[in-house]
Amino acid sequence: MAAERTITWAEENIVCATVNGCKPVERESATAAFRNPEFRTVWLGTFVSSIGTWMQNVVLGAYVLMLTGNPWFVALTFFACMGPQLFLSPVGGLLADIMDRRRLLVVLQLEQLIFSVALAFVASRENPNTWAIFACALMVGIGNALSAPAVASLLPTLVKPEDLKGAVALQATQYNLSRVIGAMSGAVLLSVFDFGFLFVINAATYVFAIVSVVIAKYPGHISEPSSNSGLQQLSSGFRIAAADPLIRRVLTTMAMFSFFSLTFVGLLPVIATDNFGIPVPSSTYALLYSVYGLGALVASVSVGGYLRGRSLARLIQGAFLVFAALLACYALTRRIELAFPVGFVLGFAYFSLITSMSMTLQAHLDDSIRGRISGLWMMTFNGTVPLGSLVAGVSLLFINVTALLLFGAVVAVLLAFYCNLSKVGIE
Repeated sequence: MAAERTITWAEENIVCATVNGCKPVERESATAAFRNPEFRTVWLGTFVSSIGTWMQNVVLGAYVLMLTGNPWFVALTFFACMGPQLFLSPVGGLLADIMDRRRLLVVLQLEQLIFSVALAFVASRENPNTWAIFACALMVGIGNALSAPAVASLLPTLVKPEDLKGAVALQATQYNLSRVIGAMSGAVLLSVFDFGFLFVINAATYVFAIVSVVIAKYPGHISEPSSNSGLQQLSSGFRIAAADPLIRRVLTTMAMFSFFSLTFVGLLPVIATDNFGIPVPSSTYALLYSVYGLGALVASVSVGGYLRGRSLARLIQGAFLVFAALLACYALTRRIELAFPVGFVLGFAYFSLITSMSMTLQAHLDDSIRGRISGLWMMTFNGTVPLGSLVAGVSLLFINVTALLLFGAVVAVLLAFYCNLSKVGIE
């Protein structure tokens, strides 16, 4: 008779990964998810790497604006960092479903490390080539686009099904806390070191992510091999999303919201200089960015913890309306002392939406398709934002940034009525 063995949290979650099909339990806290040693190891390693990435993204935008004085090139560089997720996230999601996730993540983290070192080398030159900076940022962005779905689909499998919402909330917390720490760290370090050294620091943080995914114990490959071609498997994610009403509505909402309403994320250096008179780079600009990120951090914690058990459908609709009002205020104010509190609450409303929709989506997914749908989520969220910012950057040649933000506020109001998840069974 075969010897009995203990089933791990991850293996148990593979068997029962569709939360709607599991028996409901009350324990959904982020604390419970964080108690799992494998989840904690991967979360902490990728957290350190994410801090370095956000430090580089914030500093790089300011660096490019200082070199070129061109808002369009700032938007283009932001697109290089984040835009590949628009095109490659579905590919990364497919790879996460069909390949060993451990090996995939190690290779892609190494790729980002190498090109971050190359970026530091270019920045250290006496007359840095701006197109070389763009190319390095693009290669880092490609690695991030391919690896992000693997991380997003891996972390939920490391906890019990009843702790899934807590795990999703912790992912959102990591995203926002790393943005706050990254921006503040960049401002502090920039007062002592040059831009090139900060890019080297970011390169070093990828080592933490590599070590964490190597030492954590989890099944690297979950899905059964498929006889379908690569193209058929890639398109299967789109077919699944199109056939499922909830997935379709969430992804459509996110794509529209990201493209039209979140352009301010990529154009924050332009908003700081044109509307608030804040020099870039400066400690005041870093604080402005950090305050916005801090609001988003509080939202990710609140939705996953304090607001647990409340109606996510009503929360999402209300957050859209609040976001629209706050974005209009952010567009119209010219006083620095108002920019900080409004930015904080704007960040809170923004990530209340993101975290709530992410929770709703992840709780709906079976692990056999989680990678592909996570890739589409990354495409509509992180990928569409830089595309919208790129288009907005061109639009700034004809209109001012205030008009762009006000248009985004109008779109958010319309989405509040479209994104009624109660119509697809969500309370």
